[in-house]
Amino acid sequence: MKPGIHPDYHPVVFQDRSTGDAFVTRSTITSDKTIEWSDGNTYPLVVVDVSAWSHPFWTGTRRIMDTAGQVEKFHRRYGRRDGAR
Repeated sequence: MKPGIHPDYHPVVFQDRSTGDAFVTRSTITSDKTIEWSDGNTYPLVVVDVSAWSHPFWTGTRRIMDTAGQVEKFHRRYGRRDGAR
């Protein structure tokens, strides 16, 4: 690899916002927040909205979609076309 052109690749803790589960991996992402891990070291902390612990595909849970509400929301936002039923 050519020296001086690659970003810093270091250990980072990713934490799921909804479940609180966390894991350590290596990444180039940076963060101002830090966390002390079980090995005694302090790592940058990145909080994510969705991970394998909370994603419906991996958990097997399904979200109920309110399609009627979504249609009404669309009509309120954009209006109806003339002659449309």
